[in-house]
Amino acid sequence: MATRLHLTRLLSTPISTELIEEMKPTNDSEERARGRRAVTPCIGGQSRLEAFTLVEILVVTAIIAILAALIFPALSGARVSANTVQCANNMRQIGAALIAYCGEHEGDFPTTMHTEDDEKKAWIYTLGPYLQRVDQVRICPSDPEGPQRLKDKGTSYILNEYIAVPSMDRFGNVKESPSNLRALASPARTLTAFIVADGSSSDHTHSRNWKAWNRVYTDICPDRHRSGKASKARDQGVANYLYADGHVAQIEASEFKKLIDEGQNPALPPK
Repeated sequence: MATRLHLTRLLSTPISTELIEEMKPTNDSEERARGRRAVTPCIGGQSRLEAFTLVEILVVTAIIAILAALIFPALSGARVSANTVQCANNMRQIGAALIAYCGEHEGDFPTTMHTEDDEKKAWIYTLGPYLQRVDQVRICPSDPEGPQRLKDKGTSYILNEYIAVPSMDRFGNVKESPSNLRALASPARTLTAFIVADGSSSDHTHSRNWKAWNRVYTDICPDRHRSGKASKARDQGVANYLYADGHVAQIEASEFKKLIDEGQNPALPPK
């Protein structure tokens, strides 16, 4: 009896106009017009939202592409900067080792593979006792041939010919002896080491022959630290340079090229 009275009261309760409107069936276009995603009924009385429209997918894709275009160059630039700093640290350690070696050898610089066939007598290994971790220091982090150089007992860094290799005439007589650290007119302006060029296995430059730019970038790598591929002229990017007083400077490849084009040889020790 109580149940029947409750049902009677429920049926006699007026239904509001708003509730009736909400209960009316609507189609997908009306749902979208209201700013809501259409709901599709599923088996079991549940419902699910429709898949994203093509326009929505394209918008999301475009946003992701824009973010990637902004983030990736920044990450690449950060990696280049970090490698440049690590390379400079390597060269500073080499510079300190060179000064220590010269201090114990009356100012003479170590010999190179130009006069020694034994790789164990190459200058980078001669400096071994003056370096804490020679295998780590001798490889530039940006050198694409670094792993192979490490395996071959080579180095990413190359000594200046002017300070390490005697100049000979065609009869084998010495025309110019290597510079002595104590005899340098200006150690702070005398280059002692460079970053070696790709494909080169030499441990010293041939800087007496730097008459043209192509002879420079086949000897050293003036654009070792850069973003992206090397330019055809190898004049986009920077490199680190070690000086006889132990300091390291970063020089733009374009600036180095300008000196060569003007007939100046930056490797020549100043008088």
